[in-house]
Amino acid sequence: MSGQNYMPGATAVGIAYKGGVIIAAEKRISYGTYVVSKTGKKVFRIADKVGAACAGLVGDMQILMREISSYTKIREIETRRPLPPNSVAKLLSVIMFERRFAPFITQIVIGGVNGESSVYVLDPLGSVIPDKYATVGSGAELAIGVIESEYREDMGEEDAKKLAIKSIKSAIQRDAASGDGVDIMIITAASIKEETFNF
Repeated sequence: MSGQNYMPGATAVGIAYKGGVIIAAEKRISYGTYVVSKTGKKVFRIADKVGAACAGLVGDMQILMREISSYTKIREIETRRPLPPNSVAKLLSVIMFERRFAPFITQIVIGGVNGESSVYVLDPLGSVIPDKYATVGSGAELAIGVIESEYREDMGEEDAKKLAIKSIKSAIQRDAASGDGVDIMIITAASIKEETFNF
């Protein structure tokens, strides 16, 4: 039996809008054809103005997020200032690249605000790709089509939030490994807040 049949799926997105970033992921954790959990958390707060959404093995994403949060906090104490999103993405890419011969099986979207809104995508080997929006996971192809057709650089928070939900809903309809609601993190220069939508 192929090991690929048991690869966990997911859909996670990041959208930069005027004044902030939306990071979102659906809640289903599956193992092959078995749904392990309908309340999984794949959206993580890394720092005061940086968050991440992940797809892949849950254990790997949890360990990585714990590790990058710790390194970020240490660096912020050393420099006495917040670590910007691009530095967090680069630091995480170094951690992932160091493990390239036994990689963490996860894809990550990092988003944050440091003067401007930014989104970064990381693959299991630590490649860092900056963009205005991104999707990862088994439902990525379905979600990116929705985002690309409706994304505008001047969109506000409410429009970006609706677009993130719509893109993940689109993936949920066709990707059996994604489902059971959406966790959203809204990051602005002033605050970071989380919301959950069940459907």
